[in-house]
Amino acid sequence: MTYLTLTYWHIISAFLLFGTGLGSAFYKWMADRTGNVQHIAITNKHVVIADYVFTTPTIILQPLTGLWMVYMAQIPLTTPWVTLSLSLYIFAGLCWLPVVYLQIKMQKMAEQAVTNATELPDKYWRYTRIWFGLGVPAFMAMMFVVFLMVFK
Repeated sequence: MTYLTLTYWHIISAFLLFGTGLGSAFYKWMADRTGNVQHIAITNKHVVIADYVFTTPTIILQPLTGLWMVYMAQIPLTTPWVTLSLSLYIFAGLCWLPVVYLQIKMQKMAEQAVTNATELPDKYWRYTRIWFGLGVPAFMAMMFVVFLMVFK
């Protein structure tokens, strides 16, 4: 595989990662604001699906293509922008893992509320705050990683 091909897939996966993350957060936030339990349940289901279909593959593809390009360009992993990028990527991943757990739990709570025709429990809203609380620093870290990639 050529360096240019790797760059292409690296950029495409970054677009998908950012787009899915930002889109999921926006649609979940908008659905939660409605208070409509059925709408919230459907949106949460789609957020979980989007993570499986788009986010998970791109999370795998990003470091593979990035490290492969670093190897091809013979850039040492100890190069400051590479080390910082990898550290920020790991930080974002550590934020993302509990987010996945929380969104699956929120999806189940919302589905149960629809089935039982009840309101969402307080736990749902607590999980939502944590979900956004972890998502913001993860997203900011990824924005800085892209900054480093462009302006290295």
